[in-house]
Amino acid sequence: MAIFADRVHAGRELAAELEHLRGSDAVVLGIARGGVPVAAEVADELRLPLGVAVVRKLGAPHHDEFALGAIAEGVRIVDPAALREGGVTPGQLAAVEERERAELARRTKSFEPTRLDVRDRTAVIIDDGIATGSTARAACIAQRARGAARIVLATPVAPASWLPDPADVDEFVCPHRERNFWAVGQFYDDFTQTTDDEVTRLLARGIGGS
Repeated sequence: MAIFADRVHAGRELAAELEHLRGSDAVVLGIARGGVPVAAEVADELRLPLGVAVVRKLGAPHHDEFALGAIAEGVRIVDPAALREGGVTPGQLAAVEERERAELARRTKSFEPTRLDVRDRTAVIIDDGIATGSTARAACIAQRARGAARIVLATPVAPASWLPDPADVDEFVCPHRERNFWAVGQFYDDFTQTTDDEVTRLLARGIGGS
């Protein structure tokens, strides 16, 4: 059953949960691509700078929605249990990773002009939902490596059983912890894929301060 009309609706609801960050040194980073429209609403409401976190899921060869892990700049996460469950060979994983690294590099280059400096600041990392948590974890580790003093992971919806590793995340904000969870899209009436152009337009809006 859907909870949100679309990502804008989800972002406005999530912003209310993050009100305590108004007036702080935080920067808001949407996980590209679907997390950026959600993050844009949060940044707009709280008057915080908006940036992007580029992460790529490593999906199973014949079932892309089944996550084997994720990669970000300087970060590689692979779930051995997922590899076994999916019957994925080392060669298949290597092929998936090669393709996703190319896309990671392309998106990083594309969004580089709007990249925010997170050193010694609070990085609020936002996605439109969390399923397995691989991409969220990769994003958090990557921003910590870039010098973020504090990591806040925020998402509108996630499985009730999922929590981030305290080593990766200082604060986790999720207003909807759902038991009956099989895909993020089930909680949205409109879950249309976010495009590069939409991400670029949102990042160029000049939300918040610098």
